[in-house]
Amino acid sequence: MNANIQLALWIAHPVLELVLAGIMFWRRLHRTFPIFFAYIVFQVLNFLVLFPIYRSGSNTAYFYAYWISAAISLAIGFKVIHEIFLDVVRPYPNLKDLGNLLFKWAAVVMFLVAMVVTAASQPGSHALITQAVIIVQRCVRFMQCGLILFLLCFSVHLGVSRRQHSFGIALGFGAFASVELVGLALFSGGFIPPPTLNLINTTAYSLSILTWIGYASLKVASREASAKLLMSERWDQGLSELRYPVAGDSLIPMFESMVDRAFSRTPREPERGEMEDKQRVHKMSVPDKITASFSARALPRNVVR
Repeated sequence: MNANIQLALWIAHPVLELVLAGIMFWRRLHRTFPIFFAYIVFQVLNFLVLFPIYRSGSNTAYFYAYWISAAISLAIGFKVIHEIFLDVVRPYPNLKDLGNLLFKWAAVVMFLVAMVVTAASQPGSHALITQAVIIVQRCVRFMQCGLILFLLCFSVHLGVSRRQHSFGIALGFGAFASVELVGLALFSGGFIPPPTLNLINTTAYSLSILTWIGYASLKVASREASAKLLMSERWDQGLSELRYPVAGDSLIPMFESMVDRAFSRTPREPERGEMEDKQRVHKMSVPDKITASFSARALPRNVVR
């Protein structure tokens, strides 16, 4: 009975995903979330490839097709997390740049962990493929859970509404990832058998698709205006000051640059940068009344030098 229900749920997945893709295309959400739209389309194509192989009874072909498609799906799912994060922090360009850097390092760390665990596993092509994909899968699931927790905790500070599409996509992924991780923990402890675990996962993914359909059917919600947004603005301003520090009024950096150019240039080279530094030093050191009656050109050359 569980196998029949699981088969029915598996067939229902591409049907629901086609409905979701149609709604996203109708509301032009495929332009706002192109990677998530590609993820949904890939799941439909994945079913069209895996289901005939499954019905043919070729276990070897189904094994390789399943795990290769799972690896591709995880890669696209990781990019979906990145896309949702960028949509959430879109008003804050410095937080956006920091997020890009963090996601790049997260991808490198996941790849290295998968390679190390795979190299430490027993030899054999089957073990290498499954170990690498399972490790990356669990890393992506933890990141999906972390993403929804991040939105739940900081949505007020970022002005993210619970009715926004990005929040709905993260909610679907986070709920499915949480159920899958809990199911894996129960299965590892011997509390549930493999058919029950598969049934739980397929049911949770069906509910996630229904969540995405519900959010895609909603109108676009604007960001919430809150006084707590000042905290996010301060974070963004602080990162901006770290990346682009404001130059001080000290004359020492100007003199250092002038000395460097004096030693690096020949007398025949143009001295446009040097003249600009002289003018800036003159404006900062000579009072306004004196500069009104004496121009920078009237000063002797050896005064500034």
